[in-house]
Amino acid sequence: MLHLFHLPAGALGAPPPAGAWLGAACFGGAAPDFALPCAHVQAPVLAGPPAPCEAFAAAGPLREGRHGPWHWRCSEHWWFGAARIGEPAAPLQQTVQRAYTQLMEAAAAAGFERLVRVWNHIADINGDGNGLERYRQFNIGRQDALLAGGYSVAGGGVPAASALGAAAGAPFTLYALATRHPVQAVENPRQTSAYRYPAEYGPRSPTFSRATLVRAGAGPLLFISGTASIVGHCSLHAGDALAQTRETLCNLQAVLDAAAGLTAARWEFSQLHYKVYVRNPADWPAIEAELRRTIGGRAAVLALQADVCRGELLVEIEAAGGGEA
Repeated sequence: MLHLFHLPAGALGAPPPAGAWLGAACFGGAAPDFALPCAHVQAPVLAGPPAPCEAFAAAGPLREGRHGPWHWRCSEHWWFGAARIGEPAAPLQQTVQRAYTQLMEAAAAAGFERLVRVWNHIADINGDGNGLERYRQFNIGRQDALLAGGYSVAGGGVPAASALGAAAGAPFTLYALATRHPVQAVENPRQTSAYRYPAEYGPRSPTFSRATLVRAGAGPLLFISGTASIVGHCSLHAGDALAQTRETLCNLQAVLDAAAGLTAARWEFSQLHYKVYVRNPADWPAIEAELRRTIGGRAAVLALQADVCRGELLVEIEAAGGGEA
């Protein structure tokens, strides 16, 4: 079983409540100094525990290794890797393609052939890079790598993902999960599948599934990609963070319903772990109030200031958690 925790970074120095630490992503502040694989995401924290981390644990024994920029650990059934890559003079798409190629090589060498979830943080994500927006460059590199790695873009089956901004000058930072359990892609009937977006969104479509459903032995786990105020393929409610939050929550519910239709389990908003990315920190109080009205006051929420992949989008929400039969 994989366990997900939102906790202060200092807690990583002690054993987890269950299993053993696979790895973590820590947010804001100084880079942590831990022996385990750890992504340091340079994004200001708006809400969450002090010096927050998103940490993953699984039953031991564990193996550990390195491949290129990737530091990884794995249990019998789960693999976690983290990487930080400074950008050379080459276009961003080449950096991304190489990072993803090395990611798939590292996981496959440990016996994990399919990715479940990838998190990407890119400085100046909406900025221009040699005449093409940096997010669109990222999409070229990611798709080229996934196609070369045996993923079918046209037929789905690609990992869940998010791609957000990071502080100015921050390295390209990634972390990822892979598993030996069966994995099923989940799409949202309210949205065009991202890998089928029309050409107006760039020379290559964003290559990710809306969610991935992992049929783990102790019960199914759902990893929902970064989700925003998009219906079909169009952004809605430009300039209105509150309306975007409501639309995003509708999309999250649609994904939960789609996942429930694929298995006997169901998911409740209150049972999930959330990360919320907010473009303008002044919008967070209104976003938080609307979010809590829907998910309840006890659900785990971590909020970060980060630019979203489209300039008109003000908020993006991702979620993960186990379902109940």
